[in-house]
Amino acid sequence: MLDIFDNDAFSVVTMTHAINEMAFVPGRIGEMGLFDAEGVDTTTIAVEKKGDILVLVAPSPRGGPGQTIEKDKREMRDLRIPHFEINDAVYADEVQNVRAFGTADRQLETVVGKVASRQRIHVNSMAATEEHARLGAVKGIVVYADGSSLDLFREFDVEQAPIYDLTLPASNTNPDNGILRKNASKLIRSMTDDLGGLGFTGIHAFVGDNAFDAILTSKELRQTYIGWNEAQILRDSYVGPNRSSYGVFQFGGIVWENYRGAVGTTAFIEPDEIRAFPVGVPGLFQTRWAPADYEETVNTIGERLYAKQYPMQNGKGRNLDTQMNALQYCVRPKVLRRLKAN
Repeated sequence: MLDIFDNDAFSVVTMTHAINEMAFVPGRIGEMGLFDAEGVDTTTIAVEKKGDILVLVAPSPRGGPGQTIEKDKREMRDLRIPHFEINDAVYADEVQNVRAFGTADRQLETVVGKVASRQRIHVNSMAATEEHARLGAVKGIVVYADGSSLDLFREFDVEQAPIYDLTLPASNTNPDNGILRKNASKLIRSMTDDLGGLGFTGIHAFVGDNAFDAILTSKELRQTYIGWNEAQILRDSYVGPNRSSYGVFQFGGIVWENYRGAVGTTAFIEPDEIRAFPVGVPGLFQTRWAPADYEETVNTIGERLYAKQYPMQNGKGRNLDTQMNALQYCVRPKVLRRLKAN
């Protein structure tokens, strides 16, 4: 058994490469490509906040003094990159009969398969952890499984916008005079103002089950699509090629997506919750990977996942470690919005 695990197939480099190549069920945010990901060689990063100050210039006498414009203020924030680790093991009893089946290559293949099956569980758990943290960055507050959190509004010293009410009518029997479209336009203008001169390609909203149903069944939305080819949206609540969400439709310049994601009974987006954010803003959402806490990886550029094996002290098997050192954040949390539909 020791000869098998001393093989290069179980080195930190090989195992880490294998686990990063391993297929897993991706989260919706990963599919959308919202986050710019990059490895760093430290366990903290420094983020600079630079305020863009725009002022109206008042007229002044010719030849006299002009108006003084305040200089930009810069502030630095140090953000710690969280460490996530899963510990597992392959025991000697699990591979004791491998030796009876022919060549050493066959032994290696069987043990590698056992380790890989364990790692698939690890990868899926890390993927769910990553998706939850990225969704937290989209909300502006990242909450981790141990109850700790990263409040991006506090870290960047900006005030979180109040909950925006879409003001859907209480009954579908009465016309709503375009109130949903009107409020969507107000929301887009507000977010555009907070972005300043930065360009964006659209507004996306992750919507909980109850809120999604309320918007989809509103009289204004139904009147808009009935009689057009897009009436299929009312039947399928879906546009686009990706079925990883429960449903998606576009209305009022905003893409409304019934977000599908949960661990156990804990939904990543609550039934009445709506979170809106701009898409296509360069560098708005960021991921930073730190190196693993192994001797072999100290001061190297971080990777998404790491895997390592080492012998148990009693010689009864091998310990398996899988870890992720990743920080998810939004560089402009002021543009993030909370909405309600009822």
